[in-house]
Amino acid sequence: MKSAMALIASRGRIVLGIETSCDETAVALVRDDRRVLSAQLFSQLAEHAPFGGIVPEIAARAHLERLDLLIARALEESGVSLGELAAVAATAGPGLIGGLSVGLLTAKMLALVHDKPLIAVNHLEAHALTARFTDGLAFPYLLLLVSGGHCQLQLVHGVGAYSRLGTTLDDAVGEAFDKLAKMLGLGYPGGPKIEAHARNGNPHRFPLPRPMVGEKHCNFSFSGLKTAVRRLVLELGSAALDPQNLADLCASFEQAVAEILADRTRRALARARELTGATPPLVVAGGVAANQRIAAALRALAEEWQVRIVVPPPPLCTDNGTIVAWAGIERLELGLVDPLDVPARPRWPLDPKAEPLLGAGAKGPKA
Repeated sequence: MKSAMALIASRGRIVLGIETSCDETAVALVRDDRRVLSAQLFSQLAEHAPFGGIVPEIAARAHLERLDLLIARALEESGVSLGELAAVAATAGPGLIGGLSVGLLTAKMLALVHDKPLIAVNHLEAHALTARFTDGLAFPYLLLLVSGGHCQLQLVHGVGAYSRLGTTLDDAVGEAFDKLAKMLGLGYPGGPKIEAHARNGNPHRFPLPRPMVGEKHCNFSFSGLKTAVRRLVLELGSAALDPQNLADLCASFEQAVAEILADRTRRALARARELTGATPPLVVAGGVAANQRIAAALRALAEEWQVRIVVPPPPLCTDNGTIVAWAGIERLELGLVDPLDVPARPRWPLDPKAEPLLGAGAKGPKA
């Protein structure tokens, strides 16, 4: 009969990942052979929908109420005990400080009581490393991170090694979707609702602006586009909610966003080639990556440049515990563990050497 230690070794190293940075409470147990032993998620959409966006106090309270239960479920489903863990990983930033504190303090307690290494994970790095979990992608590669709180282009050299090539100067792209949906009375979250209406629309009917397109830098801006849409909605008045007008408006907005993202990513690919001597693969992560019009534009760009494109499956593009656990595994393998007094950080840029710009490394309410 195998000893307990031999049994643990045969199962590989297992890391518990905890994610509480915004409005999803998530837990996962992941093994170093990329097997997900359990993934638990509680979405707070119903709690925040009446407010049209994330309410930080409600989010923190929901994390506090649900996290222990999700951890217990994950352990039960996987048949893993806390003593078998190789480490405990938790998102420590960027994000809403109340939610981050709930997850990180829970991870610290488990690490202390069970004498396990603690790994404080940067939420952005968890997204950045997802392609290595799903596809075993080698470094370096270019990351386009597009979500409710982020819009960035990062050259990923390795774990903990990033060069920011571009970031939003105002709104994140997912935030722009949410604000348009709120403007049109479509509800929250805005991305899926706008995409649903856009399927029946003419993407070329309304000539909306494409801010930053053609610029030599790799930054983004969506405030001008958002303002143009608001003016258009005011001009149309009640007719804006006519089914065809609504569909055409949503489709035109989607098309503008897709062209902006493709243009800025094209510039970043050129810059990455200058820096590395070769054109790296393209990774697209974050909730907005699920939008089909945007995904098609980025696939066309990858074909144009003859580079590999990796888009993780939608459940791994939104906030989840699996990518936090995987980031923990990657960092654990390099001996990158953290002390128990590591703080939660509402702002935590991947590239600390980059010039501070509004939107870089911040994660806040999605609307």
